[in-house]
Amino acid sequence: MSGRSSPAWRYLLPALAAAAVFVVFPMLYTLSLGFTNYSARNLLSFERARAQLLEERLVQPGSERAFTLHADGARWRVALPAEDGQAALVTAPLTLDSPETRAVPLQPLADTALTPAAPPAQVVERVPALRALQLTTPDGQTLSLQSLRHVAPSRPLYTLRDDGALVDTLTATAYRPDMAEGFFTSEAGDQLQPGFRVAVGWRHYQRIFSDGRFQEPFASVFLWTVAFSALTVLGVTALGLLLAVLLNWEALEGRAAYRLVLFLPYAVPGFISILVFKGLFNQNLGEINLILNGLFGIKPAWFTDPALARTMLLIVNIWLGFPYMMVLCSGLIKAIPGDLVEASAVLGAGPLTHFRRVTLPLILKPLTPLLISAFAFNFNNFVLVSLLTAGGPDRVDTALPVGGTDILVSYTWRIAFQDSGQQFGLAAAISTVIFLIVAAITLVQMRFTRINDEPAR
Repeated sequence: MSGRSSPAWRYLLPALAAAAVFVVFPMLYTLSLGFTNYSARNLLSFERARAQLLEERLVQPGSERAFTLHADGARWRVALPAEDGQAALVTAPLTLDSPETRAVPLQPLADTALTPAAPPAQVVERVPALRALQLTTPDGQTLSLQSLRHVAPSRPLYTLRDDGALVDTLTATAYRPDMAEGFFTSEAGDQLQPGFRVAVGWRHYQRIFSDGRFQEPFASVFLWTVAFSALTVLGVTALGLLLAVLLNWEALEGRAAYRLVLFLPYAVPGFISILVFKGLFNQNLGEINLILNGLFGIKPAWFTDPALARTMLLIVNIWLGFPYMMVLCSGLIKAIPGDLVEASAVLGAGPLTHFRRVTLPLILKPLTPLLISAFAFNFNNFVLVSLLTAGGPDRVDTALPVGGTDILVSYTWRIAFQDSGQQFGLAAAISTVIFLIVAAITLVQMRFTRINDEPAR
């Protein structure tokens, strides 16, 4: 790197590092998850899942004994009070600073003086070290920690066989690791929990595009997402452009006041406006239904009827977006050369003809990339859907959780965090599909931007 170019790189490196950490790495991580079975049932690696299963222990009912913890200077004693004809036992002073597995003999309490029992908070602090202790009674029985108050003799629930299978010590059933599904599975098909992560290849993508149970809801959600984004952009643009034209009408008095009032919806934080509208559209107590019921005797089911819920979503989204489009179009209209306006008036063009032949062609070209950006933004407008309808009303005819107003990003959220299985791998695959769609939209936007720049060059 030359000395002349190094100052530029010094300014670029922080931005490149931030892009790598917050954009590239999450994107690659999400892409990799889409090729695994990562879910609430398959969170751990193979080694950790096997180790956790091997740590499970079988306790005989009724064999538990209470224990107490007593300070002895800087050390501690574990004591077992006498109960049911069993003698009281106590350990020698122990250090409980680290969870080291060790055998500790118990001896009769006899005349050993004990300090008052430690409170539960101190026991909780030393649970890792207590869990690692193997307390041996004088008759050779080994006790281990079972709860904050009890120890009991136990044995491993599973043992590891030479071929990698786990054998149930109670039933002698063998569970072999299934590297296709990510579970230790018996010949009868029973699976042990927890499972482990494995690579599943293109399974999730095949499920998205070929599984009938998944294909229909995914297709309907995708079509609604496209319609929602397109109708929002169309409504916002039409309303914003109409108001911009009216506010640029010189004969209109008080234009500054109108412009200020109409810009207020954009000045209020979006999530506040959404929650306010949620209350206004309340089916029983909302002001909108109270007015409609008073005037026409109707009370629309905004949150339970899919068509009305989608209509409500569009109304609120257009309300949130039109002020920005109004200000943008106002600036573009003001940038139209005055001689074109005068020439149009001299030729006898009326307001509609002037708008159709002069105003619209001149503002549409610079407006197109922004419309594409707005479409891409609304394609992932999770906040609106989550706060207003939470994706509802829910459908009951699908295997996966999906609602009438779910867009792709909220549908992905449901699969990842609200479904009982929390299918993170499947959600990552859907996120990748969404990313590719938005990337395609961005490429189109960049293409339009280049087209708009060509005459300037």
